[in-house]
Amino acid sequence: MIEILAVDDDEGILRVMEKALSKEGYAVTAVSEPLQIEQMDLNRYQLILLDVMMPGMDGFTLVEKIRERVDCPILFVTAKTEEEDVMRGLGLGGDDYITKPFGIGELRARVAAHLRREGRQKKNLVSVGEAQFYLLAKELRYRGEALNLTKSEYRICEYLALNRGQVFSKEQIYEYVFGFDGESDSSAITEHVKNIRGKCKKVGFEPIETVWGIGYRWNKEEA
Repeated sequence: MIEILAVDDDEGILRVMEKALSKEGYAVTAVSEPLQIEQMDLNRYQLILLDVMMPGMDGFTLVEKIRERVDCPILFVTAKTEEEDVMRGLGLGGDDYITKPFGIGELRARVAAHLRREGRQKKNLVSVGEAQFYLLAKELRYRGEALNLTKSEYRICEYLALNRGQVFSKEQIYEYVFGFDGESDSSAITEHVKNIRGKCKKVGFEPIETVWGIGYRWNKEEA
């Protein structure tokens, strides 16, 4: 089910958005306190509706704080529609504006349009089961906890996870991680996998499965 986060200090507007979008089959999380957002797992949402004028933290400040954490569309729902405000919001990472007061039909149509276009490749984060790959930072987290992987260990995990379902030989993995000109050999992959498993076991994570006689694959139980 598609999950949508709606943030607005006006409880009445939140109820309208929640009711309208729930009828379309979306699961809507309504939040009236913007300061709560920084503590939430935002990667579960496929779209965020964000008011601009809110006490404590306005929508512009909030989108600055969260945009690097999420790839999903962020739509401002606001009465501030002067060109300068629109340009600022889009420049900070917003995708569109819905002007207050809005019609239910317009809200549903805008949301549906952005979700249809959301086939773009994720550049920042990819979630695989309960594991999160921060592609730009080259960081792997499990249930929100960062794993202290080396660069090579991270690349092995990323390669297997993004191609889950496939089995790769040690030679294939070595070529991906180190290239044709690597100074070691494929036996190094065995040691890297051992180290990955040791680090992941500490948090109850078993990401790599051995396929005897062939190589390794991402554990389907973790996908």
